[in-house]
Amino acid sequence: MEYGDWAVRYARIQREFGFPFDREERAAAALERLLPEASRRDPLGRLAARLRDRDAIVVGCAPGGGPPPLWRLPPAVDRPVLVAADGATEVCLAAGLVPAVVVTDLDGPVPSEVTASGRGGLVLVHAHGDNVPALERWVPEFPGELAGSWAGPPRPALIDVGGFTDGDRAAFLAEAVGARQILLWGFDFERVEETDPARRSVKQAKLRWARALLAELAEAGRVPVRSWERNGRVLDYPRTG
Repeated sequence: MEYGDWAVRYARIQREFGFPFDREERAAAALERLLPEASRRDPLGRLAARLRDRDAIVVGCAPGGGPPPLWRLPPAVDRPVLVAADGATEVCLAAGLVPAVVVTDLDGPVPSEVTASGRGGLVLVHAHGDNVPALERWVPEFPGELAGSWAGPPRPALIDVGGFTDGDRAAFLAEAVGARQILLWGFDFERVEETDPARRSVKQAKLRWARALLAELAEAGRVPVRSWERNGRVLDYPRTG
């Protein structure tokens, strides 16, 4: 998705959730400062080298989702590559799977993401207004390749290809860098494990946005977006129309 189109959508998200943009800018500046020099260079190109022309399996961490059963993939999926959304990294590693790319805003089990980094995964760290302390704490800990993203206009060191939650942002990334298709595993937009009523409400609102944004991505049609169900079926993701 072009940034101009995404910016319109994100403006609506900002209004709904009350995200002050000046805090986003401060977080972006912090991430730029923390990223090693090599990690500030050509982030999209480095991500494309891992995902372009591959079948990107975007792994979410829905309750009970578990690791993707790669042995059950259809024969047509011949060059799969794992893209883990935040907490799904831990699930993948527990099954002996190292994601090629981890997409995270550092609010999940970050030590597992550090482990994936040390085993060859590229970690795409997202800066937003609420995670500056996490950026300061964790970015220096990653031993491997890093890239950065934020919710504003793309910069040389930070990308913004669309997406709101880690899961849908991972799908937008795969589309932006030319994946052959996107298979969504471990996504559930209904079940929320949070018990605190206020936090549960916010989480549900974010999941509604994630579902709608993925539908828009599927509608755009540049890259097929499909849902890989736990029963083994691969279904086209429902479009907005």
